[in-house]
Amino acid sequence: MFNSLTGTITEKAPQRLFIQTGGIEWDITIPDTNLDALPPVGEEGKVFVWMQHTDSSMTLFGFATKSDRDLFFDLNKVEGVGPKSAVKIMSAVAREQLIASLDSGDLARLEKIPGLGKKTAQKMLLALKGKLTLDDDASKPNAKRAKAGEFQDVVSALSDMGYDKKKAEETIERLEKELSSDKDFQGKTKEGKEESIFRRAIIELAN
Repeated sequence: MFNSLTGTITEKAPQRLFIQTGGIEWDITIPDTNLDALPPVGEEGKVFVWMQHTDSSMTLFGFATKSDRDLFFDLNKVEGVGPKSAVKIMSAVAREQLIASLDSGDLARLEKIPGLGKKTAQKMLLALKGKLTLDDDASKPNAKRAKAGEFQDVVSALSDMGYDKKKAEETIERLEKELSSDKDFQGKTKEGKEESIFRRAIIELAN
């Protein structure tokens, strides 16, 4: 079985990637968070893959890094979480944030992830808490560090309001750097920081 595909990215869509290799265009199901980590359409990219073969269909799943694929496999071990559900979960939350929520036992935050009910979130905690690791994929060609990691909820809120996700991430990342030396900002609670940076981001994105 093949491990990865390298070719020209021809199209990106929500949870879907099209990549052409040797005259064949592959239709790949991929988490949105991984989609953002890959090169833009028209450029060459590498995708780590896994194929699900059932009696009625074949589905090719893709990931920007091996670590993301490993997380996908781990999620599939949880009762009630299948391949498609795992992709939805990974589309809604970055790997680093998901692992942090699991390690801290933050059930309330897990329940907010689209596609996860309370029972499934509890099963996920029982099955995966303390068993996942954060590998550094920064040295791999397609990987990039998560932007605005601490304020990803703010990015999601801005995206839900209709702002471009990439621009929102870039704006939050820049504001976070600017405010890193602001004593008043650093003295705020997490909620206070999120509110402050949210308001400033809206002003900048609206201009």
